Amino acid sequence: MKHWAFALTTAAVMSVWASPTYAQQQSPVMIDSTLEQQVIDWRRHIHANPELSNREYETAKMVANHLRELGLEVKTDIAHTGVVGLLKGRGDGPTVALRADMDALPVTEKTELPFKSTVKSTYRGKEVGVMHACGHDTHVAMLMGAAEKLASMRDELNGNVLFIFQPAEEGAPEGEEGGAELMLKQGLFSDVFPDYKPERVFGIHVWAGFPTGHIGYRKGPLMASSDKFEITVKGKQTHGSRPWAGVDPIVTSAQIINSAQTIISRQTDITKAPAVLSFGIVEGGVRNNIIPDDVTLIGTIRNFDMDIRSDIHNRLTHTAETIAEANGAEADVKIDLGYPVTVNNPDLVEEMLPITREIAGADNVKEVPLVTGAEDFSYYALEVPGMFVFLGVTPEGRDMASEPSNHSPYFYADEKALKTGVNLYVNWTLESL
Repeated sequence: MKHWAFALTTAAVMSVWASPTYAQQQSPVMIDSTLEQQVIDWRRHIHANPELSNREYETAKMVANHLRELGLEVKTDIAHTGVVGLLKGRGDGPTVALRADMDALPVTEKTELPFKSTVKSTYRGKEVGVMHACGHDTHVAMLMGAAEKLASMRDELNGNVLFIFQPAEEGAPEGEEGGAELMLKQGLFSDVFPDYKPERVFGIHVWAGFPTGHIGYRKGPLMASSDKFEITVKGKQTHGSRPWAGVDPIVTSAQIINSAQTIISRQTDITKAPAVLSFGIVEGGVRNNIIPDDVTLIGTIRNFDMDIRSDIHNRLTHTAETIAEANGAEADVKIDLGYPVTVNNPDLVEEMLPITREIAGADNVKEVPLVTGAEDFSYYALEVPGMFVFLGVTPEGRDMASEPSNHSPYFYADEKALKTGVNLYVNWTLESL
């Protein structure tokens, strides 16, 4: 399948990187305190001025101006607000891509940070607070810092660096496209800089569940695919006292919900890869004594294998349709394909582990279990070998299990971790060139 094509080309791609590199012959390159403080200042500015998906206008302008000041070739307005910068080194070496996401969430911030967000916007027709509750402000700042450091070393780079600042990782607004998928559709790896298709791509996500500066990695599947389903169960309205005069979509829906649980527990080989099927919304009816015409069921599917993903979709459709038919009702099943499985290239991860341990500390780099959250970095990793890691941002000594998680209005990112992220981007690049 296309989704697993990375495995077919791994050997060929990795051969490009076989020669000794700059970083293999040098100690790790570390940013100085001045640049570290600049990264922190950028982060605080972005945090105080968050913007929702596909609306990252000021963030994109700030990033583009910075990249231009560094002398990079810059392309803007990709996938609405996306910014891509190209740093050309010396020679004819390969191109490495580094990615950060820029969008914030419709969350009202409840921290007491001096630079907390007080921004409000409109989301799904309602006024909401806006907050960088998932740490994308830190991602942007770290990649801006990496761009500055690598630009100062351009004469030492036997190759090129593509800096990707992506909108809408959290999902495009209703009725719009966005994110990594749209950037690729608009030629990110083909037409934007046609002679500089990257041969590997790196990404970092800050994580509340790890101590500051610690790194979580995994070879192969890391994060789940994420799909939304909506089932409309159509019956025939009647009075609640005369159910035989109609077709009850509520009872039918209950049977669908219960039977759908067996798709994972009884029909899916979870020894191959785990999976989750959950209902989040059940809507129907207007009065206690009226059996309604229809009921809507909405939920999510998460898994780590693309073949199993397709099989679950087919089984859910079959289950809903056949149960509805048996009850004299109809079921209309729509499955909205979300992000694919995020798969780290095993060879690339293995190659980068030594420098990752050297920068973060050997005891601070640990393999993590599968994560049922989803990330659209997955689209890049379907195109070229990719590596995506988690960077801890919770101070040592705190209870990681009780710390506010990503997406919480109390989410906190320890800025001491930012230098680790910048250093990783810089040294992964140097190792690759």
